[in-house]
Amino acid sequence: MNLLNMTIFATRNFKIMKKGIHPEDYRFVVFKDFSSDYAFLSKSTAQTKDTIKWEDGNEYPLIKLDISSASHPFFTGKMKFVDTAGRIDKFKKKYAKAGEKK
Repeated sequence: MNLLNMTIFATRNFKIMKKGIHPEDYRFVVFKDFSSDYAFLSKSTAQTKDTIKWEDGNEYPLIKLDISSASHPFFTGKMKFVDTAGRIDKFKKKYAKAGEKK
């Protein structure tokens, strides 16, 4: 197959992205992982009422994270349990009866 035939094949078999379905209100937002005190600035459409002053002196919306690459065991190489709102206790309580033998 030559280059022209491959181009025609590719344009016929792949759909073009739909117009008007992607958000356009991207703005700079600070994402902060409170378990490791790690923060980064990125663009997002996520809504929040919290704000934080960033390193450049500007104030940005704040998205609070429970876990990020700075605290996730896969990226850190350390096992660290982050018990958010007692999830581990809720799980153990819920399935305690299943583990009991009669």
